[in-house]
Amino acid sequence: MKTTNIMIVGVGGQGSLLASKLLGSLLLDEGYDVKVSEVHGMSQRGGSVVTYVKFGEKVYSPIITEGEADYILSFEKLEAARWASCLKDGGRIIVNTQQIDPMPVLIGNAEYPEEVLDALTAKGISVDALDALAIANDAGSAKAVNIVLLARLAKLLDIPFDKWLAAIEKNVKPRFVELNKNAFSMSYNK
Repeated sequence: MKTTNIMIVGVGGQGSLLASKLLGSLLLDEGYDVKVSEVHGMSQRGGSVVTYVKFGEKVYSPIITEGEADYILSFEKLEAARWASCLKDGGRIIVNTQQIDPMPVLIGNAEYPEEVLDALTAKGISVDALDALAIANDAGSAKAVNIVLLARLAKLLDIPFDKWLAAIEKNVKPRFVELNKNAFSMSYNK
């Protein structure tokens, strides 16, 4: 069994750490050897957050380097571009089309790059772009963007739908379980 490498990238406060926890828990329950590694950076100040999730029969290292990621789950467009070099040939980026301006843009020292996703597609990268924020809002909370993106990834992994819902029940605070299950179902069925 080959090892599957998933990067979850975003900006601090978007829920990428919960997404990696939920994914890691699900994969462990499915019997895989799983390694999860988090790099927070300046996450509390809106900086980049990267989480590596690797799973397979036996995983030796938690780190994913350039050209190794099967999937990149990106919570923001610019983060997708920032980490695209880590994608392997034939890999796929699932990206929220939301734009969150980084500090240099906010203070006027830079401009947010135009057509970020088009540039990735022009390089031959498989980009699955969706407005995860709109789906999350329709489900009841903007904070469900992480679950919306996980649902899109779930369609690519060989794990039954009901197991994902069970992982939500196991890893999400009880008062948010139904909202997150609804967000997952809405995204999965789109």
